[in-house]
Amino acid sequence: MAHYCFKCLNEIEFIVNVGFKVGRLDTCVHCSAYIHVCKTCRYFDEGRHNDCEIPEADFIRDREEANFCNFYQIKDWPEGEAPETDDTVDKAKAKLDNMFKNLK
Repeated sequence: MAHYCFKCLNEIEFIVNVGFKVGRLDTCVHCSAYIHVCKTCRYFDEGRHNDCEIPEADFIRDREEANFCNFYQIKDWPEGEAPETDDTVDKAKAKLDNMFKNLK
């Protein structure tokens, strides 16, 4: 199984692959984003109540900051499948640049 950073989408490699636990302040070696965050949890489900599959989980205000959630488990991605990049912001900026390129 592979694990990916929510921010830079690079693969996170752990030295010990059997029985490892992600510490609350562990960070991505590529971008220094925290790993123990809602967005890398297997139970994170945007749109559900509290954005979590576990109803009794505590409310976490910032889904990209390290937290103390006891239900946290890092999301496993099957080998060869990586999360897709969200390029909607880049596309919108390109459209705006194209619209206003003659005003520069």
